[in-house]
Amino acid sequence: MPELKPLMALLEQAERERDEAQQRHHQALAQSHAAQDQAEQLLAYRRDCEQRWGARSGAAGEIGQVHCYHGFVTRLSQAVEHQARVAAHAAGQTERAAQALQQHELRVASVRKLIERRVQELQRRGARHEQRLTDEFAARAAWNRLAAATTRF
Repeated sequence: MPELKPLMALLEQAERERDEAQQRHHQALAQSHAAQDQAEQLLAYRRDCEQRWGARSGAAGEIGQVHCYHGFVTRLSQAVEHQARVAAHAAGQTERAAQALQQHELRVASVRKLIERRVQELQRRGARHEQRLTDEFAARAAWNRLAAATTRF
């Protein structure tokens, strides 16, 4: 149906954009999971280090070792905090990608609904046109029968 060509092109474009948005959402989701996993690993590593140091704290340690340990734990804590911010940012990116995907899916559904309505309208027009042709044919047949009946008398 040539009347639907522009709408079909619009649907193809909307589906293509939706597919791209879906791919971006999957990528953002994977990055978010990876960032969260890394944050959890860093946190577990810090807890493990603190537990090992706590087990050693009963033994006499040099002041240098204590300073070194506190410096290490401080840097590790900064890394944990940084990774938590990275994970939060990635989660935000994932949420925005999900919202964009939802908007693209809504657009695809809207275009499909519009095409469906246009197809129904074209079918109604076709049915009305066919009904008019049938009515016209019946009227001509009746007229011809009436004309034939009046010429016989």
